Amino acid sequence: MNGAMNRGQWVDEDLLDVPLFRGISKDEARFVSRLTTRLERPAGSVLARQGYPGREFMIVLDGSVEVRRGDEVIATRGRGDYVGEIALLGNCPRTATLVATTPVVFDVVARREFAALMHQVDGISERIHDSVAQRLTELDRAQRSAQQNRGAGELVVREIA
Repeated sequence: MNGAMNRGQWVDEDLLDVPLFRGISKDEARFVSRLTTRLERPAGSVLARQGYPGREFMIVLDGSVEVRRGDEVIATRGRGDYVGEIALLGNCPRTATLVATTPVVFDVVARREFAALMHQVDGISERIHDSVAQRLTELDRAQRSAQQNRGAGELVVREIA
């Protein structure tokens, strides 16, 4: 890891490569670095489960994560992407299950630190809120697709019977 030895002055250089944090000041970068906890998980690990409480925001630094709604993969997130914001912003259960498809390295920001991030780092709140609308649209499409597929299966069963 790059940065000074003093934790208060340390900047996680990996975070500066994340599009969400591009353009933030050095002071803001130090602040964000103090909020995060680095984790690694092997391929196949479930990072979050649909319907369970959301307690953290995750930033993928390396690897790949599938976003699954039921049995359907609705998105794949990789280096520089983030997940978990919908449950924290909406104070609701997870809207999808997150599964590592490769070994994954990610930074975790707990609920309280996420609130600080949203309020104290210029532009982050707007960037995250903008992405939520797009992600809710993805979830809605996946749900409609699943309903249509179930409906088609019911039609086939009725025709056979």
